[in-house]
Amino acid sequence: MMAKTEPFDPARYLVRPEAQEDLLNDALASGDAGYVAQALGVIARARGMSEVAREAGVTREALYRALSEDGDPRLTTLLGVARALGVTLTAHVEPIG
Repeated sequence: MMAKTEPFDPARYLVRPEAQEDLLNDALASGDAGYVAQALGVIARARGMSEVAREAGVTREALYRALSEDGDPRLTTLLGVARALGVTLTAHVEPIG
Protein backbone atom coordinates (compact mmCIF):
# COMPACT_ATOMS: atom_id res chain seq x y z
CA MET A 1 0.00 0.00 0.00
CA MET A 2 1.42 3.38 -1.06
CA ALA A 3 1.51 6.20 1.45
CA LYS A 4 -0.35 9.33 0.36
CA THR A 5 1.86 12.39 0.32
CA GLU A 6 1.30 16.03 -0.44
CA PRO A 7 3.75 18.78 -1.36
CA PHE A 8 5.43 20.56 1.53
CA ASP A 9 4.54 24.25 1.79
CA PRO A 10 6.72 26.10 4.31
CA ALA A 11 4.26 29.02 4.29
CA ARG A 12 1.86 26.88 6.33
CA TYR A 13 4.41 26.73 9.16
CA LEU A 14 6.08 30.12 8.88
CA VAL A 15 3.45 32.07 10.78
CA ARG A 16 5.53 33.85 13.42
CA PRO A 17 6.98 37.21 12.30
CA GLU A 18 10.30 36.28 13.94
CA ALA A 19 10.56 33.13 11.82
CA GLN A 20 9.72 35.14 8.69
CA GLU A 21 12.42 37.65 9.62
CA ASP A 22 14.97 34.87 10.12
CA LEU A 23 14.16 33.37 6.72
CA LEU A 24 14.45 36.70 4.92
CA ASN A 25 17.71 37.60 6.70
CA ASP A 26 19.17 34.23 5.75
CA ALA A 27 18.11 34.73 2.12
CA LEU A 28 19.56 38.24 1.98
CA ALA A 29 22.81 37.10 3.57
CA SER A 30 23.16 34.39 0.91
CA GLY A 31 23.32 36.94 -1.90
CA ASP A 32 21.25 34.53 -4.04
CA ALA A 33 18.53 36.50 -5.85
CA GLY A 34 16.45 33.36 -6.43
CA TYR A 35 16.52 32.52 -2.73
CA VAL A 36 15.53 36.10 -1.80
CA ALA A 37 12.59 36.01 -4.22
CA GLN A 38 11.55 32.57 -2.98
CA ALA A 39 11.77 33.66 0.69
CA LEU A 40 9.62 36.72 -0.02
CA GLY A 41 7.15 34.44 -1.80
CA VAL A 42 6.94 32.09 1.18
CA ILE A 43 6.36 35.02 3.54
CA ALA A 44 3.76 36.54 1.22
CA ARG A 45 1.89 33.21 1.03
CA ALA A 46 2.04 32.90 4.82
CA ARG A 47 0.44 36.34 5.16
CA GLY A 48 -2.00 36.00 2.27
CA MET A 49 -0.80 36.44 -1.31
CA SER A 50 -3.90 38.30 -2.50
CA GLU A 51 -3.64 40.91 0.24
CA VAL A 52 0.12 41.36 -0.26
CA ALA A 53 -0.35 41.70 -4.03
CA ARG A 54 -3.08 44.31 -3.55
CA GLU A 55 -0.94 46.34 -1.13
CA ALA A 56 2.11 46.00 -3.40
CA GLY A 57 0.11 47.23 -6.41
CA VAL A 58 0.52 44.12 -8.59
CA THR A 59 -1.72 41.26 -9.59
CA ARG A 60 -1.60 38.06 -7.59
CA GLU A 61 -0.45 36.12 -10.64
CA ALA A 62 2.37 38.59 -11.35
CA LEU A 63 3.45 38.36 -7.72
CA TYR A 64 3.54 34.56 -7.83
CA ARG A 65 5.74 34.74 -10.95
CA ALA A 66 8.04 37.44 -9.56
CA LEU A 67 8.52 35.66 -6.24
CA SER A 68 9.11 32.20 -7.58
CA GLU A 69 12.55 30.58 -7.39
CA ASP A 70 13.15 31.55 -11.02
CA GLY A 71 11.53 34.96 -10.64
CA ASP A 72 13.42 38.19 -11.01
CA PRO A 73 11.19 40.91 -9.58
CA ARG A 74 11.61 44.50 -10.65
CA LEU A 75 12.91 46.82 -7.98
CA THR A 76 9.53 48.55 -7.77
CA THR A 77 7.86 45.17 -7.16
CA LEU A 78 10.44 44.26 -4.52
CA LEU A 79 9.97 47.58 -2.71
CA GLY A 80 6.18 47.28 -2.92
CA VAL A 81 6.25 43.77 -1.46
CA ALA A 82 8.62 44.85 1.29
CA ARG A 83 6.26 47.73 2.16
CA ALA A 84 3.22 45.41 2.07
CA LEU A 85 4.97 42.93 4.38
CA GLY A 86 6.13 45.66 6.76
CA VAL A 87 9.76 44.83 5.97
CA THR A 88 12.34 47.57 6.39
CA LEU A 89 15.35 47.20 4.12
CA THR A 90 18.59 48.60 5.51
CA ALA A 91 22.20 48.53 4.44
CA HIS A 92 25.29 47.63 6.44
CA VAL A 93 28.68 48.34 4.91
CA GLU A 94 31.41 45.83 5.69
CA PRO A 95 34.96 47.18 5.78
CA ILE A 96 36.91 46.17 2.67
CA GLY A 97 40.27 44.51 3.13
